[in-house]
Amino acid sequence: MSWFVRSKSNIEKKELKEMPDGLWTKCSSCGEIIYKKQLEDNLFCCPKCNFHFRIGASEYINIIFDDNSFFETNTEVKSADPLNFTDSKPYTTRLEDTYSKTNLNDAITTGIGTINGKKISFGCMNFNFIGGSMGAVVGEKIFRAIKTAINEKCPLIIISSSGGARMQEAAFSLMQMAKTSAALSELAEAKLPFISILTDPTTGGVTASFAMLGDLNIGEPGALIGFAGPRVIEQTIKKKLPNGFQKSEFLLEKGFLDMIIHRKDLRTKLSSIINWF
Repeated sequence: MSWFVRSKSNIEKKELKEMPDGLWTKCSSCGEIIYKKQLEDNLFCCPKCNFHFRIGASEYINIIFDDNSFFETNTEVKSADPLNFTDSKPYTTRLEDTYSKTNLNDAITTGIGTINGKKISFGCMNFNFIGGSMGAVVGEKIFRAIKTAINEKCPLIIISSSGGARMQEAAFSLMQMAKTSAALSELAEAKLPFISILTDPTTGGVTASFAMLGDLNIGEPGALIGFAGPRVIEQTIKKKLPNGFQKSEFLLEKGFLDMIIHRKDLRTKLSSIINWF
């Protein structure tokens, strides 16, 4: 039995060289262990299987826009608590915790910048802010981004990543679906293009409103895109769903998306699309 017992000298802590935390991450698709600097250099895509990691507005801005061209707008807009809502904690406490944790004002960042010298009105959702949920602030900032596109006579690009409507704002949240959709009709009347980019995940009320109303709907590879989740649909229709259901590749095949673009090609393709429009 002594063969199976490690001697104390073999496991002395002082003899171990600890690996610093935060240098490596694991791909949730293929299990590859990736050096974080390598992941950043590869635009947060797995170098082995091309799995697209979830990223936020700051990363997309660095990927898409010309250097130092982006100016963030509407930074002063913040959520109120008109319903005095409480679930596991008061909504105001949840907001304060999320502000300090993410250093973001809400679940969307808006602004204006240039792609190869072409002016763009831009919005990008941040999934790490309460699941990228759409409340009154998200609706208002998208509305203002649309108005900016109309006033500046430039294209609008919105990158979506959301779990849907924000339940803590109830009907106020649901009203943003109509508000954003109505504003997009004004953009269409002005004959200005709206390019919608759907990333993992884009679900619920966001999918059911502005995210699927693009003149061009673009998905990232492997992104989950849908209204209700697969489990809910299976329980409703009492049938097993096809493999890859609600993934961007499935939606492209069925005509819900116009194209799928790998993140490394996104800036180049967007520049070509904008020139075409």
